[in-house]
Amino acid sequence: MPQNLRDIRRRIRSVTNTQQITKAMQMVAAAKLRGAQERAEAARPYAEAMREALADLTARGGTLRHPFFEARDVRRAAYVVISADKGLAGPYNANVIRAALAAMRERPKPLALAVGRKARDAFRRLGVEIAESFIELGDHPSFETARSIAVPAMNLYLDGRADEVYLVYNRFVNAVTHRPTVLRLLPLAAEARGGERKPGPEVQFEPDAESVLAALLPHYVASILYGALLEAKASEHGARMTAMDAATKNARELIESLTLLGNRVRQASITKEIAEIVSGAEALKG
Repeated sequence: MPQNLRDIRRRIRSVTNTQQITKAMQMVAAAKLRGAQERAEAARPYAEAMREALADLTARGGTLRHPFFEARDVRRAAYVVISADKGLAGPYNANVIRAALAAMRERPKPLALAVGRKARDAFRRLGVEIAESFIELGDHPSFETARSIAVPAMNLYLDGRADEVYLVYNRFVNAVTHRPTVLRLLPLAAEARGGERKPGPEVQFEPDAESVLAALLPHYVASILYGALLEAKASEHGARMTAMDAATKNARELIESLTLLGNRVRQASITKEIAEIVSGAEALKG
């Protein structure tokens, strides 16, 4: 801690400026969070409806075959990891990258599709092979953005370069809680294939069930990825708002501590000057 009064005042000004910046970033993140949370929550029913439509199709369509349903011996797994492009978001990026690395250790020859600059840079630094990277996606990811990520992920699986594809992202719970989530995208889990046949009228597919399924499955995978992008973006804004709130409070406490220190230094200086005056007066009397 500085002991000189001038240095203390300079430090207070510096911390005050930092506090103003963190406060502004907190307010911006809070404003973005509201919109991102609404979009994430609005997308959840759509993803559920897509899952139910797929389950209904496979349940009513008899025995349908598609490469996305075929489990293979796992020689290599690919991971779509969604992070942020920027930092200053607390443990947001570290948590999702840590979850991805833990999942990668359970599969041979991991291959990454890095979404966000932080994941890309981390995997480069750690020597994880990156098939593709996607950065600068903005605060409002669109379905087309999700499709642009889903297509190369599906191609890795269809071409045999990956026998499984996983999705790793932060699932939004609330402004201060986001859970790192690992979800298998391909092959599709059993619950996505449909279970027991649901009661209801017979459904006819045109031109046939296989053609409908072939068109629906890529859209289903893209919709799952789209929902994850929205969840991750809401989590990012929530994490940044929380981190900047904590930084603002820490700055305030530091300013109070420096102000108290400055008062003590000033009082000590005044006491010293008074003592010198008294000593001078005593010397003149003598």
